[in-house]
Amino acid sequence: MESRQRFLIFGWLAIAFSLFLHVDSAARTSNRWIPQNADQVQMPSSPVKLYTWKDHVMLDNGIVKLTLLSPNGLIAGIQYKGVENVLDYHLREPRRGYWDIVWSRPQERKSFFYELEGTSFKVIAETEDMIEISFTNTWNSSLSDSYPLNVDIRYIMLRGSSGFYSYGIMEHLEGWPDLNIDEARIAFKLHPDMFNYMAVSDNIQTNMPTSNDRIGGRVLDYKEAVLLTNPSNATLKGEVDDKYQYSYDNKDSFVHGWISSRRNIGFWVITPSNEFRAGGPMKNDLTSHVGPTSLAIFFSGHYAGSNFGIRLRNGEPWKKVFGPIFIYLNSGFWEDAKKQMQKETQKWPYDFPQSKDFPHANQRGTITGRLFVRDRYLSRQFMPAKSAYVGLAPPGDVGSWQTDTRGYQFWSQTDENGYFTLRAVRGGTYNLNAWVSGFIGDYKHGADIVIKPGSQIQLGNLLYTPPRNGPTLWEIGIPDRTPAEFYVPDAAPEFKNNLFINQTEKYRQYGLWDRYTDLYPDQDLIYTVGVSNYKKDWFFAHVNRRTNSTQKYEATTWQVSFHLTNVTRKQTYTLRIALASANYAEIQVRINNPSTTRPHFTTRLIGRDNAIARHGIHGLYSLYSVDVPGFQLVHGKNTIYLKQSRGENPFSGVMYDYIRLEGPPKVNH
Repeated sequence: MESRQRFLIFGWLAIAFSLFLHVDSAARTSNRWIPQNADQVQMPSSPVKLYTWKDHVMLDNGIVKLTLLSPNGLIAGIQYKGVENVLDYHLREPRRGYWDIVWSRPQERKSFFYELEGTSFKVIAETEDMIEISFTNTWNSSLSDSYPLNVDIRYIMLRGSSGFYSYGIMEHLEGWPDLNIDEARIAFKLHPDMFNYMAVSDNIQTNMPTSNDRIGGRVLDYKEAVLLTNPSNATLKGEVDDKYQYSYDNKDSFVHGWISSRRNIGFWVITPSNEFRAGGPMKNDLTSHVGPTSLAIFFSGHYAGSNFGIRLRNGEPWKKVFGPIFIYLNSGFWEDAKKQMQKETQKWPYDFPQSKDFPHANQRGTITGRLFVRDRYLSRQFMPAKSAYVGLAPPGDVGSWQTDTRGYQFWSQTDENGYFTLRAVRGGTYNLNAWVSGFIGDYKHGADIVIKPGSQIQLGNLLYTPPRNGPTLWEIGIPDRTPAEFYVPDAAPEFKNNLFINQTEKYRQYGLWDRYTDLYPDQDLIYTVGVSNYKKDWFFAHVNRRTNSTQKYEATTWQVSFHLTNVTRKQTYTLRIALASANYAEIQVRINNPSTTRPHFTTRLIGRDNAIARHGIHGLYSLYSVDVPGFQLVHGKNTIYLKQSRGENPFSGVMYDYIRLEGPPKVNH
């Protein structure tokens, strides 16, 4: 009996060894597809496999395993480098990773936060080199509490790739009910015992507190800002943590994430293109923050206001593809994550998504041109628009690209000679927009631009004539859509974040609105043209003053004092006020008399971007041109009074981008 058992064991071992040799030989001799990101390949790379069981789906390429709930498509797990799940396993499976929206019905005030869940699962493509799967949900009009959208959430895994892709398609069909969508994003909740180091840029990288550290801390002026009183990492004691401190502009935010130093794992959200993000390149939004959490934000009202979002009315149809974004896992190196981001952006538009709604490179168009600036008071020659932002956005009013959320946008910067190229543009009808650092206002090309598959459009020379009535008598700041050149104070010692000390982004510190009161406790800012220096003497935000007795806030009035000679009383001067941000504010302008009941000019109530509270350096740009009759000015000393009249709130105020007084027009110009 024993000899027979040994014979059977040896027989099975021989069969297994023979099968191993056969499989190994086939693997070595088969034709292998080398992916575009070939540096990630572990040779020989494993084929991508799809596993399904009762309520889960798994994509596995031998490097990363992605586990999704089925049929809703929520992310239950991500396995990498032997770690069973880099997501937070303490949370229920549906809360670890998900697409979500904030939506409402226009006739109701209440908004709803919904995870986008599929009701049907489908395999779109399945080969050894690539698998794409889809989770769809078709709106059911009989469900009164559901959002009127068709949703298709997709995941793609490539052979040899250290990560996975995700994109989504949202559709509102003609005749469907009115709908507001205020926010759309993907959220990843990472393993809290593993990820402790966050990186969102070269300058912003640090060990982070935990969620429990925040729970044990002291909430400050709003719930997102917490003073860490007893953190698990003692070096963080006394610092302020606030997720808004880590926001970034679309134009600068292509990769961010977390590092586990203990397991040498990096988790990175890579956004290879801004075409599907809303609000253009200057739109500011969240990235990564305490949780540990990483986000792929497509649009939100942050730094723009509650009216920013999708607004669908009267049965209007709408459809948009968001993504793909790439989730990249590596051995924890920031520089490697940046290199991978560059590779992903160079591959855009991707050639592997299978949806007909995602056009590949040969289905897109290209636009070239050259932009000049004409300002006859600066130069008699046309000036090349150096490093100007030029972009395509859906048709609208001048500057409307700032608030556009429905369509796609394509932006680039000009070179030193004003040349620009916009590549990989989806088919459609667009306006060409631009703004030039050093000049106020927005440029909009006069004619609509129609892109068709394969279009090669050459626009030739374009000319932007920025607003200008007369010569500059004086100016404050640099017209670049931010107040970064003005005086940004240090944080109060009790409210500091050491990460932002002694660097150019110290405007991210908490509580800077109250630093104005510390610097100007009794008298407001007075700026004397020709004497004052805006880098030192112009506070970066025009905010209210905190009153010592009641901790309430009162309106403030800034003064700009200047001398004039040879005032032309019968002609008109022009005051240009460019704002980089406004939040529940009203700027009133008075000329040489601060006590007049009616101001010479008022913006009325403007702005809801809340950039002051959220540590931003800008929100939405706006420009005001104020006519000043010469008879209101005098020979000698003049004063313009700028009153922010909406008091009682620490976050009401504006950020000036640039202020200029122009004299009357000159005939020879």
